Amino acid sequence: MKQLAWKLVLPLTLLSFVVFRKWWYVFPDDAPDSMMAGFPFPYVCDGWFTSMSNQFFVVELTIDLLIYFTFWFLLILTINRFFVKIIIPKYLIVASLIVSTLILFSFVLIGSMRENVFDVYRDFDMEIKETGYNFIWQNTERPNPEMYITKPNKK
Repeated sequence: MKQLAWKLVLPLTLLSFVVFRKWWYVFPDDAPDSMMAGFPFPYVCDGWFTSMSNQFFVVELTIDLLIYFTFWFLLILTINRFFVKIIIPKYLIVASLIVSTLILFSFVLIGSMRENVFDVYRDFDMEIKETGYNFIWQNTERPNPEMYITKPNKK
């Protein structure tokens, strides 16, 4: 199972972590409206001090990765032990490891930008206004904040 974890579970974890995501439109306390991403916990948020920055929350990111890894590990373990013995062709192993390496390098590249902020955990409260799921190739339009602002009644 150690070989399957390295050759199959880890690449599936990284691929599904990148391809499938949940977005959150939130109103943080004392901050502008923001888009967050992450499933099941939001681990990245818009940066508030410049337009091209992000805030990464390390605890939430780690928990999300562990949940993805555990899901794929249990699924592959169940299939391998109870249904079909999994044998992966060498070309698929090489291809999946190359894709996983590219994904890791892109994470490092994005994370190493000077504008990004890394926090241990999210230290602000927020009001969730809208959520949704998407794949990486789908465009997620930012909801209109005017829809969520309550206007006083005119008398």
